[in-house]
Amino acid sequence: MDALPIYHGGITREAGEKLLLAAGTDGSYLLRDSESIPGVYCLCVLHQGYVYTYRLSKTETGSWCAETAPGVHRRHFRKVDNLILAFQKPDQGIITPLQHPVINHAKAKYPPGTHGAKGALAV
Repeated sequence: MDALPIYHGGITREAGEKLLLAAGTDGSYLLRDSESIPGVYCLCVLHQGYVYTYRLSKTETGSWCAETAPGVHRRHFRKVDNLILAFQKPDQGIITPLQHPVINHAKAKYPPGTHGAKGALAV
């Protein structure tokens, strides 16, 4: 997880929301540790001024899956990168497609202010 520039580690829910609200664009997203469930991650997405949180977890078989809207088939992915790429498309069971990565600039290998899906998924 540490290799993903969108991963912000153990920041609080409030800190994640502040980062997304500061980004200010629908479809902005980041990944952080869950505060309540060890080993689970939270995919946080901004939409119309509200931050939606989806839990990402690893299954017993080693694949990754995300909580999605009720009635949406749960998909499994070999890598978190693949899950992020899938959720960049519309109608995947989350509120809005992932469009604008909020980079953890403490880890990023490129200057602050540069955004884009390619950079967000570089590992």
